[in-house]
Amino acid sequence: MTDNVILCGVGGQGTVLASKLLAASAMDRGLPVKTAETIGMSQRGGSVFSHVRIGEGAASPLIGRGRADLVIAFEPAEAARQLPFLRDGGTLVVSDRPIVPVSATVGGPAYDLEAIMAYLRKSVKHLVVVDAQRAAADLGSTKCLNVVLLGAAVRAGALNLTPQDIEGAVRRLVPARFLDLNLKALNWG
Repeated sequence: MTDNVILCGVGGQGTVLASKLLAASAMDRGLPVKTAETIGMSQRGGSVFSHVRIGEGAASPLIGRGRADLVIAFEPAEAARQLPFLRDGGTLVVSDRPIVPVSATVGGPAYDLEAIMAYLRKSVKHLVVVDAQRAAADLGSTKCLNVVLLGAAVRAGALNLTPQDIEGAVRRLVPARFLDLNLKALNWG
């Protein structure tokens, strides 16, 4: 059995670290892991997404369309963009905080958060929406949304990992000065 997970967001949101935490958590349990990332324009606020395949039977690190068990989306439009990868009955964990692209502010297509969220609600049976503004207010930072989303995915039963599995990876991979914040983020909600 293989768990197929796609993490997606915008450059600077911590998508790559979240995929590393997820992979490390699975490896600590002795599970085989394959990963692939696309981070080309991440420094410019562009799309970032990672494929993480956990368990036996993964011949390739890439997940095909309609094959992801879980999509963890740090940004609503990125969730909509990656939605074709989610299998029927799969789970979407999404932050409700938009990152409006520059093109939408200089005359390009408008960013319509309400329409995007309505589309996600209509399209996904197992949807977990994370109130990013409330999380930031409660935790005192927006810098740990990645770990908040991992915690939400675990609590939703969308991963065959426990909060303790993720916590072990957080303790090893997150710099000491951010450790307490990220441990609180993991258990937020």
